[in-house]
Amino acid sequence: MSVEPGSATAARADAPTAPIPEGPTTSPARSRREVVSFVRRGSRLSPGRQDAWDRGHDRWVLDVPEGAHDTVPAPGSRLDLAEVFGRRAPLVVEIGSGQGENIAAAAAADPARDHLAFEVYVPGLAQTLARIEAAGAPDNVRLVVLDALRALPVLLPEASVHELWVFFPDPWHKNKHHKRRLVSPPLLDAVAPLLAPGAVLRLATDWAQYAGRMRTVLDADPRLENLHPDGPRPAGTASDPVPQGQPRTGWAPRFEGRVLTNFERKAHEAGRLVWDLAYRARGTQGDGASAGRSSDDGTPGDPTPATRMPGHRTSGDPNPQDRDPDDGERP
Repeated sequence: MSVEPGSATAARADAPTAPIPEGPTTSPARSRREVVSFVRRGSRLSPGRQDAWDRGHDRWVLDVPEGAHDTVPAPGSRLDLAEVFGRRAPLVVEIGSGQGENIAAAAAADPARDHLAFEVYVPGLAQTLARIEAAGAPDNVRLVVLDALRALPVLLPEASVHELWVFFPDPWHKNKHHKRRLVSPPLLDAVAPLLAPGAVLRLATDWAQYAGRMRTVLDADPRLENLHPDGPRPAGTASDPVPQGQPRTGWAPRFEGRVLTNFERKAHEAGRLVWDLAYRARGTQGDGASAGRSSDDGTPGDPTPATRMPGHRTSGDPNPQDRDPDDGERP
């Protein structure tokens, strides 16, 4: 597993524990004016999650050289995807993977595609490692402890992503914090060049106001087309205010590949509706099909057959210990 320059290396074999990224930083290298879409929570792990981190870090977490601070990659870093995964296959990227329910389940259910998750919340990543183990320890998934908005354009080559997920990003309710919302023109500028022609962008939120903002941002981008222009609003009555003028159509059905997490379940219990969106990167039909793109109705198409690189470890290697880690949702 490598990046250029340097390498996404594993921790030293004789180290007692795998390295854990530090929590919030007050380093002067971080600009006071920098706006990020997340709050960096502490990295302290419970014993169960520490065990999961130690068992799974070397195999599934990419150690990318850090840049000005610990959520940004060093300038010039680059992931060699063929070396990272030991093959060439369609790539699914999840931004903000949280506790890892979706990325772990998807990797186990879809071995023909590779899966790359970006998350800065270390306890959530430790929980993700435990879920990957519990899902059969698939070898087609890797985790990156970096801010996706700043890391993706640096680490990935153009047209390398075939599906991109953004599920339940922080809504940042206060008006003064709206500038911190992840789904924004800067995000699309960062990821659009990375999307293969015909790649699918899937999003979901349980806040009606943020859903409307997502629609405004996505519909205005000529590089994307709505996969469900006639799709109705989610059924039911929302407990949170639905903005006046919220589009009645253009909404996707619930993505069947998304796991029903405790977070989403709690949103339903609170009376909030879940708003799904699905967009396709514009491009030639032939290129999109060869990239393993989804069909017109948003369901996955037949992916390009994966090509295994010689001498790379597979999921047939001895699996880590089987343990029951701590469970819980991201606060």
